[in-house]
Amino acid sequence: MLPSLSSAQASAERTTVQRVVGTTLTRATDVLAIEAPLEISLEYGPSGQRQTHSLAVTMRTPGHDAELVAGFLLSEGIINSPADIESLAHHADPRRPKERGNVLRAVLAPGVVLELDRLERHFYTTSSCGVCGKTSIDAVKATSCPVPPSPASPRVPASLIYALPGRQRAAQPVFEQTGGLHATALFSAEGELLLLREDVGRHNAFDKVVGAALLAGQLPLGQHIALLSGRASFELVQKAALAGVAILAAVGAPSSLAVEAAEEFGLTLLGFVRGDRFNIYTHAQRIAPA
Repeated sequence: MLPSLSSAQASAERTTVQRVVGTTLTRATDVLAIEAPLEISLEYGPSGQRQTHSLAVTMRTPGHDAELVAGFLLSEGIINSPADIESLAHHADPRRPKERGNVLRAVLAPGVVLELDRLERHFYTTSSCGVCGKTSIDAVKATSCPVPPSPASPRVPASLIYALPGRQRAAQPVFEQTGGLHATALFSAEGELLLLREDVGRHNAFDKVVGAALLAGQLPLGQHIALLSGRASFELVQKAALAGVAILAAVGAPSSLAVEAAEEFGLTLLGFVRGDRFNIYTHAQRIAPA
């Protein structure tokens, strides 16, 4: 079973603002989506020779941090299965002792080989960029090793696709409060909402969904539809391919490289899913017009 849609950690906070309407200024309360740093730390190596390595810092919305890290490690090619992770837990940062939950350590299984030379780029992952620090597109493609979508992946009617954005928005309580979060939703081939994660970062929201599915032993997602609340970039197509997603839909536009990658990975890519219309950019055989 996939995890629940909720999170115990706060995703929003209240603040006081000066609200201007016409010529009138009043004090009011606004709700902000929380953005906070999370350091991803690794413990690795054979038994008796364990080492730690600070891998990256990501600016994210707190909540589902373990899923975020699991999905990130999968998309970076560091792990391939849940068995590669022994544990995921928050650690206190001795440099900022008053802050809690700002470091999450992934303890890797002894058999996982960590290519430190490849990781030495010390990338900084922002909430808007998923491949900061990668030196070339060829390097990104080389680390993908995507799982081809299943030949038995579903063929779904267009009418089902039309209904997905409304179901996604209905399950975004924090977005309704703040207007400041992206979301990735995972649906069954019948259109049932199975999982949704929100975050200030598009890539983080997707990593949380993929990480949740990974930790639940649900990969690959060849019988599922993933829906993005914004645009579809190359990195998100890459993440979808790694998870074995057959159909990736986006409310916004895809980039040229996203379309190229989806074609190469055998993934059906949909864009501008709004109302009763959308564009099919690649592998249209999975969409039925009726």
